Amino acid sequence: MSSERALFDSSDPTAETAADARAEADAAAGRVVSHEAVKRWVASWGSARPLPRPQIGD
Repeated sequence: MSSERALFDSSDPTAETAADARAEADAAAGRVVSHEAVKRWVASWGSARPLPRPQIGD
């Protein structure tokens, strides 16, 4: 059996807590991309005219 960690195993709880705090601050400040904007972007992949990556506020 392999002893390798899975991709999403937490190896540093302090770093994970800090990353969560930064993400929550970004969301509270409105630095987010809407789900609808991401859906439009992903749906355009493979089309003749794929959309550019959505930006904060889209």
